[in-house]
Amino acid sequence: MSKTCLGALPMLRCTLVPAAAVVAGAVLLLSAIALAQQPQAEQKPPEQAQGEQKQEGKPDNAQNTAERDKAEQEAAARAIAEFKEAAAKLSSSAGAAECVWTGRRIASLLWRDDIDTARRYIDLYDRFNCSSEHLKLVFRCVIEQGPLDPKAADRLASRVHGCWIAPEGETTAASQATVGSGAKQKTIPN
Repeated sequence: MSKTCLGALPMLRCTLVPAAAVVAGAVLLLSAIALAQQPQAEQKPPEQAQGEQKQEGKPDNAQNTAERDKAEQEAAARAIAEFKEAAAKLSSSAGAAECVWTGRRIASLLWRDDIDTARRYIDLYDRFNCSSEHLKLVFRCVIEQGPLDPKAADRLASRVHGCWIAPEGETTAASQATVGSGAKQKTIPN
């Protein structure tokens, strides 16, 4: 037994202290429940409230969505056209959509020195029975055209696609301009 329960009227003291704690806990619990049930004005984080105000002030939000959808559709149409071009101009293994898709990514990854990811794509490329010789020629074509601005991902994609279609062809005017500007800026090839 504890020391508080010893002495005069031990039973009364031992039962009142725990009972008072239980009653106090119940009162706190009930008051918390009552506060939670009271209707209050809807509180929103400041960022969400500002975002709603901006949306209310901009009726052209639907226009932005329409423009974005149109841009996505154009990009999809461009990609389909590139796959059709490759199928028309290349042999069956190098012109197949799955070979074009994986092969262009491999060439881009190798250019950016992401060898581990490129190796995983090469396994996929081989599984589709794509032409490994064509991939070698494409990467050689990309390298021979000289350095690119690392931040210009669209130029790399354009160069890789051009090399995919004609890996042994002449360098394009855009790539010659890139090489020329790289020489003027004295950049070091990657």
